[in-house]
Amino acid sequence: MSRFVQPPPHPVDAYAGDGLLRSWLERHLGPAGHAAAKGRLADLAADVAGPLRAAHADAEAHPPTLVRYDPWGARIDRIDTSAGWQAQRAAAARHAVVALPYLPDARGTWGAAARVVQHALLHLYGPESATFSCPVAMADGAAALLSMPDVDAGVRNTWLPRLISTDPATAITSGQWMTESQGGSDLGRSSTVGRPAADGSWRLTGEKWFCSAADAAMAVALARPEGAGRGSRVLAPFLVPRYAADSPLASGMAPDAPAPGVTVHRLKDKLGTWALPTAEIGLRDAYAVPLGDPAVPGLVRAMTLVVVTRVHNAAAAAGGMRRGLAYARAYADVRHVADGALASSPLHRATLGTLAVDAAGAFALAGHAFALLGRVEVGADPVAAAELRIVAPLAKLATGRLAVSSASEYVESFGGAGYVEDTGVPRLLRDAQVLPIWEGTTNVLALDVLRALTREDAGAPLLGRLAAAVDLARPLSPVLADTLAAAAAQLGDTITLVTADPGAPTVLAGARGLALRLAYALTTALLVEHAAWGDEQAELAARLWARRWLRHEEIAEDAHHHLDLLC
Repeated sequence: MSRFVQPPPHPVDAYAGDGLLRSWLERHLGPAGHAAAKGRLADLAADVAGPLRAAHADAEAHPPTLVRYDPWGARIDRIDTSAGWQAQRAAAARHAVVALPYLPDARGTWGAAARVVQHALLHLYGPESATFSCPVAMADGAAALLSMPDVDAGVRNTWLPRLISTDPATAITSGQWMTESQGGSDLGRSSTVGRPAADGSWRLTGEKWFCSAADAAMAVALARPEGAGRGSRVLAPFLVPRYAADSPLASGMAPDAPAPGVTVHRLKDKLGTWALPTAEIGLRDAYAVPLGDPAVPGLVRAMTLVVVTRVHNAAAAAGGMRRGLAYARAYADVRHVADGALASSPLHRATLGTLAVDAAGAFALAGHAFALLGRVEVGADPVAAAELRIVAPLAKLATGRLAVSSASEYVESFGGAGYVEDTGVPRLLRDAQVLPIWEGTTNVLALDVLRALTREDAGAPLLGRLAAAVDLARPLSPVLADTLAAAAAQLGDTITLVTADPGAPTVLAGARGLALRLAYALTTALLVEHAAWGDEQAELAARLWARRWLRHEEIAEDAHHHLDLLC
C-alpha cells in the first residue's frame, strides 16, 4: 500500500485573487489611479508568491544571532541575520513599501491617496515578510517624524533620503527605542537622560528594554532632557545612529561596528516574530541628535511616529488575516474527508465564511486609517486629523484582537498539520500574538481612546460618520440601517456619560468594551460606504458583520451559503 501524501495548498494570487482589495482601490483611486498602480501591485504579488515566500521561509529557519566579541576579545555586538532577511530588506526598498507616500511622482499621481496605494503594498508584502513589516513600519514612522518642519534641515537631509530610498544598496530602516523595563507603556517612568554637547548634538544614557529591528541603521529613542522634570510630556525624540559609520564619536572604528555608547545586552527569545532581531540595548553617552527642539515637550512630536506604526500594525493584522484565509481556503480545496472535499462541508464553509467576514472588516478598518493619514499629510485636512486621532488606536486594537482569534481558527482548520512547524502554519498564530501588544496593548489603547473622547472631542467625527452611513445603508437593507442607527445612538449616550466623568471607576473599567464597540460600529459604517459605492461583497460583509458584532447573532448559515462571494 502506497503512503498517502497530502497535496499542499496553493493560495490564489494575493492581488488578482483579492476582489475586495481591487474594488477598494478602484473606489479610492478611481479607474485611472488604480490602473497606474496595477503594475506595481502585480509585480509585488508575483514576488510574494515566489522569491519572497522562499526568503520568508529562510529567515524563519535562521533567526538572528548576537556575536558579542571578535576572535581577539574585542566587544563588537554584531547581529547576524539570514540571507532571507536581507532579501526581504531589499524587496521592501525595491517595491517602495516605505518610500511610496514620500515620492514626488507618487504624490503627483495619487495625491493623498498615495497612502491608500501603500496600504495595498503592505497588504501584499507583510504576511510573508518574516515580519520585516515591523522595521518597515518603524522606518515609515521615522520618515514621518523627520518630515516635520521643526526638525533640523541638516538632520532631515542626512537621514530621510536613506529611509525612503528605493535602492536596496542605500535604503535603511529604523528601530524604535522607547520602552524601559520599569515602566513599559508607562513612558512617564522613563529614566533615559539626554545631555546637550558643545557641538549641538546630545548624549543619551539609559536602558531600553524592547528594541525591535535592533539591526537597523538608526533608531528613534525617547529621552528626558537633563533638567526637564518628571512625567511623559517632556520626553523628547532623538535619532541615534546604530553603527560607527554614522557616529562622529567613532573615529578609527570599523564602519559596521556599533556606535560608541551603544551596547546590545541580548536578543529577546520571543513567542513569535523569530526572524526579527529584538534586543535589550544600553546607552552610555551615546551620540544622538534631537528631532525637534528638546526644550519643548516632545511626546506630542513622537506621537507622529506612533500613529504611523499603529496603522501599520492594523495593516499587518488585516493582511495576515486575509493571507491566512487564502491558505485555509486553498487547503480546504485539496483536503478530502469522509464526505468528499473539505471545501464542500457546510460546517467548514460556515467557519471559513465567518473568518472572511472578519477579514473584510479588518481590511476596511486598516484601509480607512491609511486613507485618513494621507489626507492629513497631503493637504493638512483638519477633519481627517480629528478622525484619525481616534481611528488609529481603534483600528490597531480591534484588528489586533481579530488577528489572534482568526489565526487560531486558521491553525485549527489544518488539523494536525496546522500544529507542525514544517508546514509554516503555526507561525500564523505565533506572529499574530504580537499584534495586540506592540504599540500598546488593548487596555493601553482603550485608555487612549478615552483621552481622545474626553480631551479632544474625537467622538464627534466618528458619530458623524456613523450617522451618514445609516442613510447610505437604508436603500441596501433597512435592518442593517436600523442596527447601525441603534448602535450609534447607544454609543452617543455612552460617550456623553464618559465625558461627564472620565475618571470614574466604571468608566475606566468599561474602556475596553467601549473602544471595541466603537471599532465594530465604525467598521460597519466603512463596509456600508463601500457597499453603497457598488461592491456586492462589501454589502454582504456589512450585513453579516453587523449581525455578528453589533447584534451578536450567529451567521453560520449565511456564511456557508455565500462563502464564494465572501472570499
